[in-house]
Amino acid sequence: MKKIFTVILLVTVLIIPQLGCKSQQNNYQGVTKTGFYMDTVCQITIYSMTGTEDMGSEEQEQKALSVITGAFKLCDEYEKRLSKTIEGSEIYRINHAAGEAVEVDETTIEVIEKGMEYGRISGGNFDITIGQVTDLWDFHEQDEAGEKTGQVPDENEIEQAVSHVDYEQIIIQGNTVRLADPQAEIDLGGIAKGYVADRVGDYMEEQGVTSAVISLGGNIVVKGSAFLAETPQRYWRIGIRSPKHASRRKAAEERAAAIARSPHGTDLRALGNHTPPNEEPACILELSDCSIVTSSIYERCFTDEHGNIHHHIVDPRTGRPSNSDLASATVVSKRSIDGDGFSTALLIMGSYWAKNYAEGHPDLEAVLITRDGRIEATSGIREAMGCVAGGAESHALF
Repeated sequence: MKKIFTVILLVTVLIIPQLGCKSQQNNYQGVTKTGFYMDTVCQITIYSMTGTEDMGSEEQEQKALSVITGAFKLCDEYEKRLSKTIEGSEIYRINHAAGEAVEVDETTIEVIEKGMEYGRISGGNFDITIGQVTDLWDFHEQDEAGEKTGQVPDENEIEQAVSHVDYEQIIIQGNTVRLADPQAEIDLGGIAKGYVADRVGDYMEEQGVTSAVISLGGNIVVKGSAFLAETPQRYWRIGIRSPKHASRRKAAEERAAAIARSPHGTDLRALGNHTPPNEEPACILELSDCSIVTSSIYERCFTDEHGNIHHHIVDPRTGRPSNSDLASATVVSKRSIDGDGFSTALLIMGSYWAKNYAEGHPDLEAVLITRDGRIEATSGIREAMGCVAGGAESHALF
């Protein structure tokens, strides 16, 4: 049996309304700020730091806020370097260099090499040269009513774009990167948030943070043990969202995103009820000091004129949204970048192949939810089902 950390899973009807730790003694809920980076709501909460006896004091809260501000600065710096769409970013320059070599920072090379590695070991279910294909599918545009709009690309356009998807066309020499196929486009959207979450986590540890939750969209990193003033708990309790509640979350999440885009950001508590009331998670994980990443087909999608729903998890081999039997794939790992790349690949594989692949990978655990609501889990999680002992009052839904 593989075990990379202790994980407990149970199917539950427990309502999990928010992220945060609530002390029974002083109602302390941590220091939280949100921002908007990498096209997603980013939220960081710090509960304890080295040498801190009273995190509720104004001095300590200011110290924690300073650390979070530094973390968001990192998010901004990495976004400007790794974004496909920001003019002047290193990825933008590679994609527009007409096959010429571009000198880049070692960070960019590190992320690209990881993306190529995921392409190799996933058998092409993940490919960072999917840029031309993702350009065809617009999952961000909205109409006046706030509804997601989009248009299914022409078949010939899809076929042409797919012909330029091949991570082996990326040539790295020293500190330069070039595309052997000048029409190929690198898109690091599938792993960039994971990489940034890892770097933010490392930075916060260096700053003395001992208990925290980092949330960059679907990438969650938990640091240390769950914080309670009277009795620190070993686990954070994380609820995996059920596909059946997707439509109920839409308005609340778009409102949260709009608030987070504001110049000053906002405290979590100012968002109001970000998670709709009475939302039941598909399951709960109890874990500590790790990353948990979910890829799903129900968060970013649009309905065409024929009533067909198209989601944003695009299969790089077909150029179309994945048609596997999975609605979501959640990966638990030590590093968030691994969860990012593998959660997408597993979802595209489908439940049978995904479960077998994750089971054979020593550094991954996975929870897979099929479109009909069936839950599959790898042995490191499944063998602990039902073994819940108390736990902290801190919860997150994602």
